[in-house]
Amino acid sequence: MPHHASHPAKEPPPTVAGTYRYADLDQPARVCETQLATECALAISYNGLGHAVMMVTPEALEDFVQGFTLTAGIIDSADEIYDMRLVEDAEAWRAEVRISSRAFWRLKQQRRRLAGSSGCGICGVEALEQALPRLTALDPAPLPPAGQLANLRERIAAEQRLARRSGALHAALFVDGDGEIRLCREDIGRHNALDKLIGALVRERLGAGRGFAVVTSRCGVELLHKAVRAGIGTLVGLSAPTALTVDWARRHHLNLIHLPHHSAARVYSPVPRAP
Repeated sequence: MPHHASHPAKEPPPTVAGTYRYADLDQPARVCETQLATECALAISYNGLGHAVMMVTPEALEDFVQGFTLTAGIIDSADEIYDMRLVEDAEAWRAEVRISSRAFWRLKQQRRRLAGSSGCGICGVEALEQALPRLTALDPAPLPPAGQLANLRERIAAEQRLARRSGALHAALFVDGDGEIRLCREDIGRHNALDKLIGALVRERLGAGRGFAVVTSRCGVELLHKAVRAGIGTLVGLSAPTALTVDWARRHHLNLIHLPHHSAARVYSPVPRAP
């Protein structure tokens, strides 16, 4: 009879991190504090074989792994999971899952089919080093003037041509040094939208450092990685960033700004200085 047990190293951290300081973009001397959600990289392996790494909220991780394993077609029923162990690893967690021999054989066959059909292996990231890579820090860039973010939400809505017709689309935009929206790219995936924008910046030879990028989605650490690699000095998100994103932005000299619905733009990186 299969035995399913879980042996976490300890309870994951709370989903709301400690307080973070931010300054109003138009009143930099006004420093406030707020709490931010946490995220972490979760690496999942089956019978010792690394399968994927995802950025998740570190809560109910066992439930997530169980559901992912089932809905990804790796197992047909819950009793094919024999054991699950959660191990903390710096800013990440590892889920070491033991599954039945039949399910493991099926997983390996699935990986072979994906590698053969796509030429790039299975979807997802297989190493924590890729999910939390070593990046070269940017040269610090000046913050954009507060006026360039005025009415930005309304201006973005006007640029989202596809979303006006169908909804359900994220957007990534580039605002140039004069505060004009030069590019807008849309996609059902927030990562895809930013990748499209970065590709357009390259193709149109627009200097990524002479302006700022905006994402309409949650600004997770994966988007930060893309911005830093593309040389984008300032990233603006319409949703609040996670604590990990703020930490990485400060570490890599990326200006990180949150534009709330009904209040002034909040600068989380660089670190606000109290007067």
